[in-house]
Amino acid sequence: MLVSNWAQNYWTVSTVAKKTLYDYKNVFGRVVEPFIGSKDLDEVSLMDIQKLVLATTPYQARLALMIIKTLYREAKLYGMTEKNPTIGVKLPKRPEPKRVFLTWDQVNALDWGRYNDQVRFLALHGLRWSEAVALTEQDISDGYVSVNKSIYGSTKSASSNRKVPYIGYFKPLPKTYKALAKAVNKNGITVHSLRRTYAYLLKQQGVHVTTAQKLLGHADPMVTLKIYTSVLDNESDSVGTMLRNVAKKPSVAS
Repeated sequence: MLVSNWAQNYWTVSTVAKKTLYDYKNVFGRVVEPFIGSKDLDEVSLMDIQKLVLATTPYQARLALMIIKTLYREAKLYGMTEKNPTIGVKLPKRPEPKRVFLTWDQVNALDWGRYNDQVRFLALHGLRWSEAVALTEQDISDGYVSVNKSIYGSTKSASSNRKVPYIGYFKPLPKTYKALAKAVNKNGITVHSLRRTYAYLLKQQGVHVTTAQKLLGHADPMVTLKIYTSVLDNESDSVGTMLRNVAKKPSVAS
């Protein structure tokens, strides 16, 4: 069976979340199919996949390899092939992305056009766009925002179902991502940067990383920790000033 034909069959029996399946199909069509879609499952070689991952960006290479591994794992489960050409594939090194975010003071001072309230809401509550766009006023009560759904149906994972303290500024978000993205891009950030702003705000207030993990709906605490270890340039300067002041203090005799 051709790889493309098998992929189409697999989509119909996949049990992954609707949003995940959408992403799978998208990356498969753009990155995987042009390289190996017309090949038989048993004809695809390690070299084919190695060339594929080296011909795209590091981020897309990882997604593409994950999808190919999934397709071959399921193909073996259903008795379509005994082959696994993904063993030994080497991914290109991915540079550590710069985690762009703003402080709350910056968010509050900037003009976000028609989406002033929506941007402030995201920065003060840390919801993913897909979660926030599905919110209604009924989801806000007793001082909390209940996050239990997304525009794709269910939330990203079980840990994404949560309650966060409601601070204010709720207004329905535009139904298309591009509309909000256009507004925030003008100030040099992305929509997801507002989620990092929330995480940074929690860090500034001394909220423990495990509590922040729950409020952000992260399944993996390491994801939260990566944001918590992000620092701004002026923080390094502040640490230097603090240590200089400590160094000037006379020592206490024992």
